[in-house]
Amino acid sequence: MPLSPLPSPLPPGATGFFEPGDGLPPKSDGRAFRTALYAAARASGGQVGEMTEAVGPRTFHTASVIHPEEAAESIVLCHLHHPWIAFAGERLDHYEDDFLVPPPWAGAFGAAGFLVLGRERLSTPLSHVDASAMSGFEWSQARCHGTGTLGGVLFNSWD
Repeated sequence: MPLSPLPSPLPPGATGFFEPGDGLPPKSDGRAFRTALYAAARASGGQVGEMTEAVGPRTFHTASVIHPEEAAESIVLCHLHHPWIAFAGERLDHYEDDFLVPPPWAGAFGAAGFLVLGRERLSTPLSHVDASAMSGFEWSQARCHGTGTLGGVLFNSWD
């Protein structure tokens, strides 16, 4: 499955922070995410497991697809403000380079209008990303939390 590039520079809200003059932050479509999640689970031969809405400073919703025959669980992350999907091996409050290669059934998210982000892209160092739209405060949060990758900036729980 070919992966689409992220917008360049990173759009407002990528880190979860907004400047007061930016207006209300966008929200990814929760209903579309759930619909795509169920389609992905069917495509994988699995079933939807636990879903957790983004709360507090977390920039992502978390869900899982359970594969009973394999005794395995796939963790799906959906960015709170932008229609971006990533995959991880376990549930965490924030991610840095803990991402997985999207499974074959991730195409269900792309078909629903989400951008599926691969492990290689999410592991890209910030120095190789056009983050020119990030504010000084966002950069200070990245430094404070030791975040050095694109994935760490997108899927975080900075406060």
